[in-house]
Amino acid sequence: MALPDHHLTQGERRVRSFHPHWKRLIGPFLALLLIALASAAAIYFIPADFAYATYARIAVVVIALILLTIWSFVPYLQWKNTAYVLTTHRFTISTGVLNKSTDEIPITKVNTVSSDQTFPERLLGCGTLTVESAGDRGEIVLRDIPKIQDVRTDLFRLVEDASDGELDGR
Repeated sequence: MALPDHHLTQGERRVRSFHPHWKRLIGPFLALLLIALASAAAIYFIPADFAYATYARIAVVVIALILLTIWSFVPYLQWKNTAYVLTTHRFTISTGVLNKSTDEIPITKVNTVSSDQTFPERLLGCGTLTVESAGDRGEIVLRDIPKIQDVRTDLFRLVEDASDGELDGR
């Protein structure tokens, strides 16, 4: 997922790999249901004796496929192709479907790790993770991180181990 094992440096191990929280897929899933229901109803209510009934049904299907692609399939691909990998040496953020963008924050450069959660996010166990680094990017805000408290704890522990000169908690 996002960072193959052969890309890890010697002594580096993967601590956690994950995608954004599944709540990002609620909107695309609802769009899928609504488009399917609306197109089925439209096809059903096109009168059979209508002179252009076949063309009307084809138009409904084409429009439904276009809307499904834009509102359901593309957001799913974006979710599936966004990956976060936390290793003992770096935090990697990989995004993109056709074009790939990868940001890596060395654990030694991380200054501050914080998290924010709204009430609904607390119920779902996700939230916003803010990582402030000494690099060029400064502060990186990552939304919809699943198991936010566990990720924050792991990241903070790795930062503390790096500042103490420890590797892998040893």
